[in-house]
Amino acid sequence: MNKLATLASAMLLSFSVNAAQEVSGVSVPDSVSVEGTSLNYQGAGVRSKFFIDLYVGSLFTQTASKDVIKSQDVSAIRLNIISGLITSEKMVSAINDGFDSATAGNTAPISAEIAEFIGVFSAEIAKGDQFTLVSTPGKGLVTYKNNEKLSTINNDVFRQAVLSIWLGDEPADDDLKEDMLGL
Repeated sequence: MNKLATLASAMLLSFSVNAAQEVSGVSVPDSVSVEGTSLNYQGAGVRSKFFIDLYVGSLFTQTASKDVIKSQDVSAIRLNIISGLITSEKMVSAINDGFDSATAGNTAPISAEIAEFIGVFSAEIAKGDQFTLVSTPGKGLVTYKNNEKLSTINNDVFRQAVLSIWLGDEPADDDLKEDMLGL
């Protein structure tokens, strides 16, 4: 009976930890509907650099997974810009660095896709902007800015590289990765 009570408590804690929340002033919803698929909140955190909060990164999945990159489910990463210090140039540079880490420096096979994706971030970026990256295994990645579709890239290797920027072995921010995965 004691093990059952412990298991029930752990399950309740799990649900409360994964409940949608407000993160650094951004209201992160319980679920989102993207590309005709309903996705559930898995986790969210803040990307900080030099003690400055830059954006809230949140992860939405069909089924919670610790290995979203290899999962066969649709998922979405949402970036809510919370700092006026983020510029297009800084975001492009950070994403290029992310691709270098995600591919162990071997970006050549997906260089055309990277160039197209980087174009999404070439326009002015302002505090309050929201980017949503919808990952569909076997297909690719669709990118939105403020709910406007800007890019569709049909390449699964590229899609996995994008997810790896935030959720891979060498993520842009280890703490953010853990928060997004709900660890």
